[in-house]
Amino acid sequence: MTAPFILDSRLAGDTFVVGDLPLSRVLLMNDARFLWLVLVPRQSGLSEIMDLADDDQTVLWGEVNAATRTLRDAEPCNKINIGALGNIVRQLHVHVVARREGDAAWPGPVWGSGKAVPYDNATSSELVGRLRESLSLL
Repeated sequence: MTAPFILDSRLAGDTFVVGDLPLSRVLLMNDARFLWLVLVPRQSGLSEIMDLADDDQTVLWGEVNAATRTLRDAEPCNKINIGALGNIVRQLHVHVVARREGDAAWPGPVWGSGKAVPYDNATSSELVGRLRESLSLL
């Protein structure tokens, strides 16, 4: 029997749930400075992409591509950053971040750059709704 999926408490505390794709839970990072999704495969005990079965790796990259298209269509951006760092939160998760020249961290990485600016309730609700619609998670 496999262990149930439990989202790391640090990810849960820093994000809003957008919904579930076939493999991954999609989260919106609660930092209005960046349009930033996090995809977390809903399997226990994973810390690296290579820990996924080959077929699930393919599914994950398809979901990353869908997240990339969603961000690109949601707001103008110059670059999409994709990363699976895991140095602080070991649970496998993939960051997908829309970047704009001149954003709060440009041209450096968003990780560890300044203090997060939380979304207000109305903005986060509206944005999560748009992202759900774009990812067909309604």
